[in-house]
Amino acid sequence: MFDNLSSRLSEAARGLSGKGRITESNIKDTLRQVRLALLEADVALPVVKSFIDRVRDQAVGEDVTKSLTPGQAFVKIIHAELVRILGDTHAPLDFKAQPPVVVVLAGLQGAGKTTTAAKLAKRLIDKEKKRVMLVSTDVYRPAAILQLQTLAAEVGALHCPSSTDDKPVDIVDRALDDARRSHADVLIIDTAGRLHVDEDMMQEVVAVHAKSGANETLFIVDSMAGQDAVNAATVFDRSLPLTGVVLTKADGDAKGGVALSVREVIGKPIRFLGVGEKVDALEAFHPDRMASRILGMGDVLSLVEDIEDKVSKEKTEKLAKKLKKGRGFDLSDLKDQLEQMSNMGGMAAMLEKLPMPGNVNPAALKDSANEQQLRRQVAIINSMTPGERRFPKTINGSRKKRIAAGSGLQVQDVNRLLKQFTQMEKMMRKMSRGGMKKMMRGMPRGGMPPGMR
Repeated sequence: MFDNLSSRLSEAARGLSGKGRITESNIKDTLRQVRLALLEADVALPVVKSFIDRVRDQAVGEDVTKSLTPGQAFVKIIHAELVRILGDTHAPLDFKAQPPVVVVLAGLQGAGKTTTAAKLAKRLIDKEKKRVMLVSTDVYRPAAILQLQTLAAEVGALHCPSSTDDKPVDIVDRALDDARRSHADVLIIDTAGRLHVDEDMMQEVVAVHAKSGANETLFIVDSMAGQDAVNAATVFDRSLPLTGVVLTKADGDAKGGVALSVREVIGKPIRFLGVGEKVDALEAFHPDRMASRILGMGDVLSLVEDIEDKVSKEKTEKLAKKLKKGRGFDLSDLKDQLEQMSNMGGMAAMLEKLPMPGNVNPAALKDSANEQQLRRQVAIINSMTPGERRFPKTINGSRKKRIAAGSGLQVQDVNRLLKQFTQMEKMMRKMSRGGMKKMMRGMPRGGMPPGMR
């Protein structure tokens, strides 16, 4: 997300390098580049205009301190404005009401409401330790009701059954009663959507909202929908007391303009980002962290949180003890590392949160280190016998052919994995004997993991 905008803003800031002071003349071209970058990112025109005006007012005539170049001062101004436009601070859900706290999800069909309901339930169960119930009021699509029931079982949430014969308001009534009887802390209501906004749809969702007495009303918006998403958000905001926005499919959108536009146009905070298909692929939205990510400064805090949540401490401690005892790093250990990296969204997701030097192309790094590559590597290891994983040196030519056939890949792919393993094994050996300094000396150029250069 924001890949194009990040590179364009970085180019604009570099254009000010070497100047002793930011003036009207030397910032004119830079602001033009910023305006074009925002428009290309699908940011709404009124939002672009107000953003540029505020940046110009702050930037022109500002003295540049000794420790800052004009480019850095400009980036600082842009960062502050991005934080402001994205909402200043993180806005968590409010659970202070009498249980069950009711969360209504509204939006157009295809925006991802049903999957977001499941993702939000999993997040509340895992992080907030809440007892969550899910219910669907989409009586027009039997598949939506069945999908939510399946997802509820997958994430460990309670489910209130509904059918196409029911009226949406009656479903809500029954769900509230079931939630109280089941001692649920949170009731998440998935509403029906349409391909476009119409009067019947709005009347129905307003009735569902009124019946539920919702504590939180979240507008679910497809981040790849562009200006249409902003228009839909405006209509929903007129009819419902929206308390926040959830942006879905953020991992598939390189532009990101919807995030900047929706927050500014309707004035409601962005609460979460959907960043993948998995049920745990829902991130809390932090304006300051996102602004840093847009400007290529990285988001190390979110990366640390990801590691704490998704990396198995038990497996990490087990590997550390194994290395300390002098037992070698084997392919089963490598498989554990690859699977944990995949759980974090792959190397691409990690790179997105790391600060990138100006001469590095993040998109190129992500393309060479995607999740598909991780899955292929795990498939190769799965095609090996336990003995081959423990003693990789026994893997000769005929075994490589068998492993390649079993994983549906080529012998070259097996060779590439074994070479990567050899490099990692050397690093682990150095780490166990001489600590982190020796391990860092064994890293390839630039400090990237083996096979990811």
